[in-house]
Amino acid sequence: MSAEATNPGNPQAAGRRRAGPRPALRGLRRIGRAALLGPAPRDGLPDALEHVAKVHRRHHPAADLDILSKAYQLAESSHRGQLRKSGEPYITHPLAVTLILAELGAETTALTASLLHDTVEDTEVTLDQVRTEFGAEVCYLVDGVTKLEKVDYGAAAEPETFRKMLVATGSDVRVMSIKLADRLHNMRTLGVMRPEKQARIASVTRDVLIPLAERLGVQALKTELEDLVFAVLHPEEYAETRELVASYAGRPDPLAAIAERARALLADAGVDAQVLVRSRHFVSVHRVLLARGRLTGADLGRLLVLVGEDADCYAVLGELHTCFTPVVSEFKDFIATPKFNLYQSLHTAITGTGGEIAEVLIRTHRMHRVAEAGVIALGNPYAPTDGADAPEGERADPTRPGWLDRLLEWQRTTPDPDTFWTSLRDDLAQEGEITVFCTDATADGPGTPIGLPAGASCVDAAYARHGEAAHGCIGARVNGRLATLGTVLHDGDRLHLLMAQDSAGPSPEWLDRARTPAARLAISRWLARPQGPGEPAAAPAGRRSERRRTPAHRPAGPDRAPAASGLAVADLPGATVRLAGCCTPVPPDTVTGFAVRGGTVTVHRALCPAVARMAAMGRQPVGVHWRGVGKGGPGYRVTLLAEAFSRPHLLPDLTEAIAAQGAAVVSAAVEPPHEQLVRHTYTLHLPNAAGLPSLMRAMRQVPGVFDVIRAATTVRS
Repeated sequence: MSAEATNPGNPQAAGRRRAGPRPALRGLRRIGRAALLGPAPRDGLPDALEHVAKVHRRHHPAADLDILSKAYQLAESSHRGQLRKSGEPYITHPLAVTLILAELGAETTALTASLLHDTVEDTEVTLDQVRTEFGAEVCYLVDGVTKLEKVDYGAAAEPETFRKMLVATGSDVRVMSIKLADRLHNMRTLGVMRPEKQARIASVTRDVLIPLAERLGVQALKTELEDLVFAVLHPEEYAETRELVASYAGRPDPLAAIAERARALLADAGVDAQVLVRSRHFVSVHRVLLARGRLTGADLGRLLVLVGEDADCYAVLGELHTCFTPVVSEFKDFIATPKFNLYQSLHTAITGTGGEIAEVLIRTHRMHRVAEAGVIALGNPYAPTDGADAPEGERADPTRPGWLDRLLEWQRTTPDPDTFWTSLRDDLAQEGEITVFCTDATADGPGTPIGLPAGASCVDAAYARHGEAAHGCIGARVNGRLATLGTVLHDGDRLHLLMAQDSAGPSPEWLDRARTPAARLAISRWLARPQGPGEPAAAPAGRRSERRRTPAHRPAGPDRAPAASGLAVADLPGATVRLAGCCTPVPPDTVTGFAVRGGTVTVHRALCPAVARMAAMGRQPVGVHWRGVGKGGPGYRVTLLAEAFSRPHLLPDLTEAIAAQGAAVVSAAVEPPHEQLVRHTYTLHLPNAAGLPSLMRAMRQVPGVFDVIRAATTVRS
């Protein structure tokens, strides 16, 4: 975790107003001076650790500092003689990482591990020694953030190191907290590195570490990392943004006036609230500029209102909306529905007397600590309750977020480092998370909640719910309605997945619909599997199979429609009557006719599109009526469309159901599956038209069939 020295220009510099805690630069300088003097204790505490201890005691007044002193002495003696590229003693790095975590309120065990986080990697200290002197829990954290050797892993060392850290984070999220603080100090001191190495480290920080900080809710680290990455990867835009912020430094601040008015308003209403002006960090300012095209003084920050209780948040909201003009579209309630990363707050926007719009965040002091520090603010959720020693293996964490569960699941089935690294970046690039509720066919309750990235489809939900068994998914119902597997899900959707034991498995089109690495990897493995004898190879991903017809018999087109003498009678003396093959009318359909060449009247269903076309051409209809409806007769011909989920043996099951109703198949056409949906078109001969409704009911009862309708147009090949 060797990071290297000078700062490329601190993006948190002048012109910034911060409401939250900031790492103390003076404290870091004091640590550096003390480290140069060695570990000489004063009142039992090394001088270099004095500032860390003071900050730590502010959050944890009863903290036992003896273990921190012991960890510092081991770290200092182990790193003695090692220098950073800036020329500073190496011990200043673990001290700075520990101070960052202490500022965010981390508990003593995490601080102990952060002091030791580079000892096993860069010195002669072993994990066994750490376990013996500091216990299994500190050892677990140190091991979790220790890099794998390039000598052993070569080019795969970096992705495999991150895999190792993520697996360790699955059992204890403090592992990633230490890694994030370590990367923040490395980014602060990146200036002495070669430009190409700066860019590589900044790119990994942008693609992996910043999204992880967002998911763990550690906004204080995330925002500073974003600014530092911005300065390295986009130096020109960074400089322009910094100059723009500085240009407003001497101007009147419209947010200050609104804040003062809000303080007086809330005081008069008897609401105990703290109203602060909270500056945006540079990346946030840059995003606002890109979105709006211009900036005002009010766009450089937001108002932060801190209160004591949840109910006070809504009281503040009511007062602000009563006495200011609210921007209704900007209201969001993340207290009633917290974000997936623990974040809670009310968001709104109000208009000042000069027309300026101020964004407002309303939260309790506890919500603010969690918003800034995320999982770090939770303390130690892994502390044993019965006094037993912490286990060395994987520990069950009931607070582990759903996104981490998903990530850990798919990484287990991804041994290839390159595939893992690419999939990890893709997974972390997805912003936001939704929760859908997966129900059983007969479930009346809310269903099993499944966390998915925003934009996920039914395919992703199937693999998140069933793993490899999702290969057997043939369809879905979303909020009670049939939907294709490519349907994009939204937060709160109720989902019922339709499964089949003998499904043909996923098609290449599923890859186009899947967003989660777990789904994409499982589908890719299925498509790449060895094909059995006679089994067709899977089509390349992203290519749609051509539509084709599989005729069982020669189809009956309009020119081959059977004579209908005795079935229908036209109001045109001497005319020959025949039923149109495009809509195959049967009694008691409402019908009409049109005279064609040769003195023949073609009979169509009244709703057939051909009727509208001929009427538009000025063709005059001929009246037609049925003869002997309900009394039997020589037989009738009808075309039915059966829409179903694709599965093996669907065709024989449907033809068996048709035969059981006494109908004969004149022709059949089967289209290949598209998104697991398939359409069968049957032209059938019925002995009696009265049996049509029961025939259609019987076909709908075939497993997988969700609709049977009368054909309106000729089936095209």
